[in-house]
Amino acid sequence: MFHWLNRKFLSPKAFYASSSILLPWLIAAFVLCFSYGLIAGLFLAPADYQQGDGFRIIYVHVPSALTAMSVYFVMAVSAVLTLVFRIKIAAICMSCSAKIGAWFTFLALVTGSIWGKPMWGTWWIWDARLTSVLILLFLYLGFLSLQSVITDQQSRDRAGAIIAIVGVINLPIIHYSVIWWNTLHQGPTITKFAAPSIAPSMLHPLLAMIAAFYLFYAVILLLRMRSQILLREIKSQWVQEEYCHVG
Repeated sequence: MFHWLNRKFLSPKAFYASSSILLPWLIAAFVLCFSYGLIAGLFLAPADYQQGDGFRIIYVHVPSALTAMSVYFVMAVSAVLTLVFRIKIAAICMSCSAKIGAWFTFLALVTGSIWGKPMWGTWWIWDARLTSVLILLFLYLGFLSLQSVITDQQSRDRAGAIIAIVGVINLPIIHYSVIWWNTLHQGPTITKFAAPSIAPSMLHPLLAMIAAFYLFYAVILLLRMRSQILLREIKSQWVQEEYCHVG
């Protein structure tokens, strides 16, 4: 069953074909979510009674932080599939996700600093949440550095998978840091599903922006994976046929 699933859906050839069908739908969904989230978040949502219009940076900061954590989780799952089942497409997903996740993490740190300056009076403080997110950035950079120095493809995938799995322990630390420790960072809001600590007029654009960031990640990931598949499978018959067809 697993071998049939791998051959039908998880092989590089099958993934390349299905991704070409999926990409236009993902792009359309991204445009819709991003357009609504941006317009509603910047112009329709009311100003916060304490922070004023400065709160609007959450429409970039929160989605980028959530996406950064989710991308690393995807890498960890892909790492397990790479080590245990030797699935090529999982190794490609892990490799292509790293740089995207690093940029999302960097964006989360930058926007957090921009918000923190007027609210806390400083660009940076060694807060538990901020420090754990910084560690996440270092994990991404460490993964990318390791990938760049190892020439053998199998060794590169195996070493990267080990880093991804070991580093996943940082994700619950990031999530629960505002609960476990006394931090300056704002506590949970949208994750309290029964009674989120944010008005619906502010919440709905935020949820749309979160969806838009996830969709953007999916689009960029598929584009990067398609390029990586062609590079890795350049000598395969199906790639040769694809190039001949294009030509």
